[in-house]
Formats: sequence, structure tokens, C-alpha cells
Amino acid sequence: MSKRKPHNLRVRMERSCRALLSTNHVAVVNINPSGHQGLINWANCKNVTGRKIVDAVCDIPHRWTVYLSVHCVDGPGSRYTKSVEIAPQGVYLAEHLTDAIETTYKTLLAQCNPNHLVASGWIAIPAEVSLDEAQAARVFDAVGAWNQQKVAA
Repeated sequence: MSKRKPHNLRVRMERSCRALLSTNHVAVVNINPSGHQGLINWANCKNVTGRKIVDAVCDIPHRWTVYLSVHCVDGPGSRYTKSVEIAPQGVYLAEHLTDAIETTYKTLLAQCNPNHLVASGWIAIPAEVSLDEAQAARVFDAVGAWNQQKVAA
């Protein structure tokens, strides 16, 4: 007869926290130049609050999916975005995610016309979930990405 695996509290806590984030569709959103950062439910675009959710995002390593986007307005006033989605290989804490995002973020900004630039930002989801353009646009609209002051060129 085989022995059962011993109780592992750390694994149990990580599983519980990931389930909490998954059921609440939690994502971290960052918008520049305002520097706004917060947690949002990417499914219904409402703000997410609660100490347990914040701890679950920050204290436990996750497999992240990051949607980076640059928001621009051309000469006639029509809006357009340049976006890319990345999924860094491995499991990262939220504080170590910046290294994985930074190079792609700078490359995306360099591809954009600085005279058209209104805002830029990213959505980081602590799960292997892919966002389509419409979902990402709803999240960025909910946090006011298009209502930024124009960046000086």
C-alpha cells in the first residue's frame, strides 16, 4: 500500500490564492504618464479591493501573461493602439516581473510616433490567460487610459 503525500501548507496556500485570483479575474493595470496602478477585474472592468487579493498577487509566484499597449491619436484625431502580448517563461513574483516587461515595453514605445502618443500601459494577469484586443480596450477605457494629458515630445 502506498503512502499518501504529507500535508504541505505552503502548496495548499498557493493553490488557494491562485483560485481566489482566478475566480475574481484579477489583473494588475499600469498606465503612464499618470502612473496609475491598481487591481481590476478584467472580465467586468471593476476595481478589485481586499487585503487577501493584494497578498495573493504580491506574495505568491505566478505564471504571468502581460498585455502591453501604446495609445495614440493621429493628426485627424482618430485613435489607434499598438499592442503586444507576452508570456514570460517561468514563475515570477510580482516585484520581479518588471525585468520581464521592461525590454518589450521600451521596444513598443520606440515603434510609436512620439507626436501621436497619448498614453501607454500594461495589463498583467497572474494566470495563463490571453486577452483579445476588445477585452484589453475595455480594461484600458475603464481605468481612463485615453483621458491622459498628451506627453511632451
